[in-house]
Amino acid sequence: MRMTPSLLAAGVLLMLSALPGFAQESAARAEPIAVQMYTLRNVASLEEQLKLVHDAGIHAVETVGTQNVSAAELKQLLGRYQITPVSTHAQLADLRKDLDGVVAFNQAIGNTVLVVPYLAEDQRPRDAAGWTALGRELGDLSKRAKAKGMTLAYHNHDFELVDFEGKTGLDLLFDAAGPDLKAELDVAWVARAGYDPAAMLGKFRGRVFAIHAKDNAPKGQAADEGGFATVGKGVLDWNAILPAASAAGVQWYIVEHDQPRDPAAVIKAGADYLRAHLPASAKAQDMKENP
Repeated sequence: MRMTPSLLAAGVLLMLSALPGFAQESAARAEPIAVQMYTLRNVASLEEQLKLVHDAGIHAVETVGTQNVSAAELKQLLGRYQITPVSTHAQLADLRKDLDGVVAFNQAIGNTVLVVPYLAEDQRPRDAAGWTALGRELGDLSKRAKAKGMTLAYHNHDFELVDFEGKTGLDLLFDAAGPDLKAELDVAWVARAGYDPAAMLGKFRGRVFAIHAKDNAPKGQAADEGGFATVGKGVLDWNAILPAASAAGVQWYIVEHDQPRDPAAVIKAGADYLRAHLPASAKAQDMKENP
């Protein structure tokens, strides 16, 4: 039989799919949806957590530090469940103390994005000058990370969105940091601070690596879940947020819930909602970023 170009391509793809890691990487690239592992922290073991991600049909995660295991063990578990790490939450104190060590661990598991996830109260600037100084420090860290093949991003809560004469702490931080620092916008916290998530995404257009896809319950509800809700089952306007995220260049939609009653149900329902509602442009953007 004469081997046509299309048959040859199919044969090459079939052979590649048998190679270790190829199926894992291809699955993750098929959709721009991931899970923040903090959502699953109360599930008994790391392996069970990753199995829940796999069983929900999700093939990418944002890890939390080292997940309390060695890089070799984490890489093995990720491979076992065909899951790709797309980013990690790395504490600012660790980046300050041992950037080389944080980078080495993440390079070993195949991750290239480090995210500053939270500032303890004693780390939070008290005025505009403090936010500018922190931005400069993060800008320096982002340049150092970039030189090592890594991207640095910053994840917001609500405390960064305090106003200082027309600019928020988050504005001041990113203005001072320069273009190498990317944003991971948590849209639920943006809304809790009184801002429109879609408008905030527009403000950071071109600098938003990912959003944390999480919802807020109606006021006074879900107190045992911190007032949060499964994506699409709360009060946020996803019909505005998702197109705005795509227009802003978001690469990953990371499902998260801070205090879920049922973590497995939350990640599956969140991923299913995103699959059904992500605009075609979001999926096209993912393929562009991950050819």
